[in-house]
Amino acid sequence: MIKLRTAGERGGADHGWLQTRHTFSFAAYYDPQQIGFRSLRVINEDRVFPGRGFGTHHHDNMEIISCVLSGSLEHRDSMGHGEVLHPGELQRISAGAGITHGEFNPSATEPVHFYQIWIRPNVLDSEPAYQQKAFNREEKRGQLRLVASPDGRDGSLSIHQDAMMYLSIADGTVMDHDLRLGRYAWVQVVSGRLIMNEQELHAGDGVAISGENRLLFHGDAGSEFMLFDLA
Repeated sequence: MIKLRTAGERGGADHGWLQTRHTFSFAAYYDPQQIGFRSLRVINEDRVFPGRGFGTHHHDNMEIISCVLSGSLEHRDSMGHGEVLHPGELQRISAGAGITHGEFNPSATEPVHFYQIWIRPNVLDSEPAYQQKAFNREEKRGQLRLVASPDGRDGSLSIHQDAMMYLSIADGTVMDHDLRLGRYAWVQVVSGRLIMNEQELHAGDGVAISGENRLLFHGDAGSEFMLFDLA
């Protein structure tokens, strides 16, 4: 079964300094039919104006992955990290027993456009942890690049959940991904146009996938998407 969640169906808000779209219920946007999918809890697409950002706030027991598409994003947290993310870089925070952190657009002229993903952990109150890693475009072109996994294999980020996150940039060839029996998937299109198992998708669209054993992807050259393989 493939269930489409179009870009236009997403919630969100325009706060002036922040333009945000929520695939699942978040903040003031609430839809009881869109609380998440399997362990996926949040997929937010955010655009933050220059010199603005999210003030220091608290999280616990959540795996948080940020992926910068354009601009830069400055991060500071109670673990002592002070880093800047650039396009192609991913950040993973395991909030565990609790952290405070804030994100800020350090540019005076350029907005930052990024995705933030929350995944529910399968271990509660773990020691908070932080990772940051760059994945270049050639690693993702025409293939599914594993960027997050339970065991950090193939140079991916490590998360506390039986979930795999892949990034890909279409190059006109057909890509495939096998889903083991009992596994689920979510596909989120970041840019361009993608055909997945004959379903046409566009930027901002997402699909929930169950009961399928093989996924086929064919997109316009340069189109980008995320794949989550979920328990």
